[in-house]
Amino acid sequence: MTVSISEFPHKIREIENAWIPLADGKRLAARIWLPEDAAAHPVPAIFEYVPYRKRDHYTVNDESMHPYFAGHGYASLRVDIRGSGDSDGVLRDEYLKQEHDDALDVIAWLARQPWCTGSVGMKGYSWGGFNSLQVAARRPAALKAIMSVYSTTDRYHNDIHFTGGCLLNSKMGWAFQMFCYNARPPDPALVGERWRQMWMERLEAGSPWILPWLKRQRRDAFYKHGSVIEDFSQIVCPVYAVGGWADSYSDAVPELLEGLTVPRKGLMGPWGHVYPNRGYPGPQIGYLQECLRWWDHWLKGAKNGIMDEPMYRAWMQESVRPAPFHENRPGRWIAEPSWPSPNVRMRKLFLNAGGLGESAAPTRPLSVLSPMTTGLSARRGHPGGRVPAEPLDQRADDGQSLCFDTEPLTERLEILGSCRVTLEVAADKPNAFVCVRLCDVAGDGASSRISYGLLNLSHRTSHEFPEPLAPGRRYTVTVPLKHAGHAFPAGHRIRVAVSTSQWPMVWPSPEAATVTVTAGASAIEIPVRAPRAEDDRLAPFARPEASALSPRATLVPGRQSNRVERDVATGTVTITNENDLGTVRHDPHGLIYAIATRANQSIRDDDPNSATVEHWGNARFERGDWSVRTETHARMTSDRDSFTINADLTAYEGDKAVFARSWVETIPRDLV
Repeated sequence: MTVSISEFPHKIREIENAWIPLADGKRLAARIWLPEDAAAHPVPAIFEYVPYRKRDHYTVNDESMHPYFAGHGYASLRVDIRGSGDSDGVLRDEYLKQEHDDALDVIAWLARQPWCTGSVGMKGYSWGGFNSLQVAARRPAALKAIMSVYSTTDRYHNDIHFTGGCLLNSKMGWAFQMFCYNARPPDPALVGERWRQMWMERLEAGSPWILPWLKRQRRDAFYKHGSVIEDFSQIVCPVYAVGGWADSYSDAVPELLEGLTVPRKGLMGPWGHVYPNRGYPGPQIGYLQECLRWWDHWLKGAKNGIMDEPMYRAWMQESVRPAPFHENRPGRWIAEPSWPSPNVRMRKLFLNAGGLGESAAPTRPLSVLSPMTTGLSARRGHPGGRVPAEPLDQRADDGQSLCFDTEPLTERLEILGSCRVTLEVAADKPNAFVCVRLCDVAGDGASSRISYGLLNLSHRTSHEFPEPLAPGRRYTVTVPLKHAGHAFPAGHRIRVAVSTSQWPMVWPSPEAATVTVTAGASAIEIPVRAPRAEDDRLAPFARPEASALSPRATLVPGRQSNRVERDVATGTVTITNENDLGTVRHDPHGLIYAIATRANQSIRDDDPNSATVEHWGNARFERGDWSVRTETHARMTSDRDSFTINADLTAYEGDKAVFARSWVETIPRDLV
């Protein structure tokens, strides 16, 4: 349970809105918390930079952290990216050069303020974790350290767009959600009479991002931009990277530790996509205290020993029964002085016709054509709150896959790192993909997903220059699985499951393809880590804390739901996710806001081109006689040769529609 803190070593002054000038004359809106005496006794600054609006639902996140840092001797800022919230301009896409240029202006502005020592840190999770890395790669002189949480090093392979060249449905989901977000107006109480002009400018420019995104199906310059894996040496300031095993961005922390050469630390907990002091599954930790140790060392020069501790600290998860939600994941903290670690050795197991074995058995072709609905047990990609979104029992999906099991383990086996699967495969179509899952199988057959990997087989040698398969020809391919930290108990089995579908995670191939795996010529390498005595001597984390929130009233409670429905007559499965954040009044300034989204994903068992993703978004803002709302709708379908996008946006003042626009576009498939 996170403890709410309202008394700090420093009294806090809040600047509810400050305007930060940019080089082109535009202004960004910032909310600033700092010690009352900072003008007389300057302090370092901590900067967070996201498009999620600093005056409505995201204030819960902002207010739980930034006053905490201010109360401990920092100026802490939340800045709306250009074109979002109350900032000037238009937000045309994520992670653009313009976004980074503006961040450089903000950092330079911060360093010049009389209340700032000239030292700046940058922090954030998800979008803010991404751009912390990207801005660090631009090397602003005043940026002395960053903390990047739930981020990625590779925008093509490890973001919401693609994994292993497979088109992720999260690409559509996130694009459609930002379609809704980008249509929201600034607050007249801050920007004045020009609010309507700013809003109309945003609406006019508010083309759904899925249109340009979907036209880029290869790893081209668009995805290389902002992917720090292209050149880790561009980052020269210290980096603290934080992630969670339940989050889909679980690879970034070990990749940053391995690729960077600057002073760096990594922390991997059990959490999903929520900060570690509030995230689930637990246990939660004193994440803000850990942040302070990092900032105190790099921004204030404190000798607090943080850099004398192991480089990589991770939660070694114990085996649990598969369930849609875990309050806590049992386990223990472990640590490695460096990463990759000499304490981890790769153990090779062969995918034999009789199961996983220490040596290769005679080769044998095994074929699989999974129903299109295989993958329903995977659940959502970004759990983290108190929402049932974790992977379910995998037995239904295992039954529609090729499975290779060990004998029951005679002793406990702990893994830390990424498994690598080598497959000798052939397909009967020019385009196909494989999903490889690593599962922990209990004595009664319950199957828990530990990790997974995807590979579009036309991308077997390159994501930039894919090539169609020659039907019937055998290829040797490598499928890296996502990093994991997990303990397999004695008596359990290790399972490798291979399927040709993974819905709703992955958009299906253009044609249903049968894939043949050559058993005996395929293998998995598992990163085995033996327990170390040093793990037992790790200092515990502090209890989770957060700063107290400003008053707000819930006028209509929010609600979330996740339903799966099957039409047995047609074989159609429909997944419906609803996320209604309720109606809230923020008492300090009286703004009333309500945001709700709904997404449907449907497909038939036997038809890859029956796949449909549909998204609805509604947002409403009120204060006194000012009332506006937006409605968005977007739909994506495909046939063998192309994708089709339909989208609609309508904006209202009161009950009057003041803006409406529709989009219809067909985009050719490019080996996806």
